[in-house]
Amino acid sequence: MALTLVLGNKNYSSWSMRPWILMHHFGLKFEELVIPLYQADSAEMLRRYSPSLKVPVLIDDELSIWESMAICEYVNDNYLQDKALPNGREARALCRAYCHEMHAGFGAIRSAMPMNCRARRTLPVSAAVQPEVERIDALWHKARRRYREHGDYLFGSFSMADALFAPIVMRFQTYDVPVSQTSADYMTTMLANASVVSWYEDACKESAEIAIAEVGEPR
Repeated sequence: MALTLVLGNKNYSSWSMRPWILMHHFGLKFEELVIPLYQADSAEMLRRYSPSLKVPVLIDDELSIWESMAICEYVNDNYLQDKALPNGREARALCRAYCHEMHAGFGAIRSAMPMNCRARRTLPVSAAVQPEVERIDALWHKARRRYREHGDYLFGSFSMADALFAPIVMRFQTYDVPVSQTSADYMTTMLANASVVSWYEDACKESAEIAIAEVGEPR
């Protein structure tokens, strides 16, 4: 096995965070290659590894896989013995639905609230963002209420859904987004996860700033 995960800045790259958290949580050994984004030579560096000129990319010997969801699925299928999905037909189906909704949706949050792990900002929740916040809160609340007897993550044990929603947890912490108590408790669980803590610590060590992701007023 010779896995390499090509990433963007850990402070800002939400797409990179998802497969990294999944792989790190389950103890996979992999090399990481961080390519700073939004620099003059970023596209040139990305071209060596990424056919889409985006991150993340997983390199497994001669195979390159881009898109965070595809990477998570590939890793689960080939290296995790399916441990990234919960047991049971219903839970697995719902977990996949959560993952795909997160991967494809919530564009208003992505646009208005860039991931910025080390920042603590005040940012009003706009009319466009509020329905998406409420939808995420409802998803978290529903899963936690349904599977709380099986553990503290969305579907009990840590799953692909937790990895996919990890950047949203970081965003909600950065911008102090109000959520229900059930969702706040879930955020506390995620923020204490050893892999999330490790990612956050690495993000805080970075010095690069991406101006378009520095929004809101410091708090």
